[in-house]
Amino acid sequence: MLNIIVAGVGIVFLIAAIVIGSRDMVGDMISKKKDKGEDVIEVKGKSKKPVIITLASIGVLTVIFSLSFTIIPTGYTGVRVTFGQVEEDTLPHGFNFHLPLIQQIVMVNNKQQDIKFDGAITSETSERNEVTFQGITVTYQINTEKSAWIYANVTNYEDGLVKESLVASAIKTSSKTLSPIDCTNRSILEPIAKENIQKSLDEKYGQQVVYVNKVVISDATFDQEYDEKIAKKQQAQIDYETQQIENKKNIEKASADAEVRKTQAEAEAKAKLIAADAEAEANKKLSESIDSNVLKNKYYETWDGKLPTTVVGDDTNIMLGIDSTDTTEKPKTTPTTQAPATTETTEAATEQ
Repeated sequence: MLNIIVAGVGIVFLIAAIVIGSRDMVGDMISKKKDKGEDVIEVKGKSKKPVIITLASIGVLTVIFSLSFTIIPTGYTGVRVTFGQVEEDTLPHGFNFHLPLIQQIVMVNNKQQDIKFDGAITSETSERNEVTFQGITVTYQINTEKSAWIYANVTNYEDGLVKESLVASAIKTSSKTLSPIDCTNRSILEPIAKENIQKSLDEKYGQQVVYVNKVVISDATFDQEYDEKIAKKQQAQIDYETQQIENKKNIEKASADAEVRKTQAEAEAKAKLIAADAEAEANKKLSESIDSNVLKNKYYETWDGKLPTTVVGDDTNIMLGIDSTDTTEKPKTTPTTQAPATTETTEAATEQ
């Protein structure tokens, strides 16, 4: 843009010189006619030749200057070409001089550039399933130090640096190392494709000439039969995971129930132990408080006053289990036998 402005200024100076020169030429013609005796209108004025020469010189120099420099914008590098010969050194962005009409500066884009491939690329997975990739975009960048080499050695580098055939070959190589599931996983497929494309470019152009920054693969599809298989497999996986979750819930519930029963059993056992200890302690205190007199009193409280009708011998105690604890000596009695009652005895008893 600056070159055009400078060239325009030079052209203005040249036009001014031409205008002034034409007027000066008219004045000369009038002077010549007057010298011949012809009737003319005399135009008074000094010669403009010094002014014309100055303006013309400025105009020519300005135009030449506009052709002797190039401003390279940021993100680009310059390649100087002298009579068709490409120099090895690249020019940085900014103001750069060259010889007009002898040299020219060609700019090479070193920014990130996207190249899109709309065609479908058909390949296979590691399990030999056919897969089709579409919507592929490769983002690449030319090394600034290799700009002159690219311009000198790659024909139509702007459009043909990263060819579709190279990208297709790299993607096919990538897909054949992956399972069908991984082929549809962009986070797995795209980094491998990027690595293989970079490797192919290095083999073609050399190391560190072109950098692959990113690869995007929008779509990967299988045939209908395989899609149905994948759908069934995914459904089976979902069913399995659902069953695993259900089994885990059942196990956790059973474990919780068992823990509750264990806690309840421990609580019941502890309660029974406490009750048994309390009962034992009560019995102990009760046994310590009971003596023979207490037992006799209890016996007397419950005795109905009737004596036994059976024969009692010497060594028989009427209060069984009670008087046996009494150490007092009792007089021995002679055992007697009760005879059966006769008629006479009965009558005597009646008379009495």
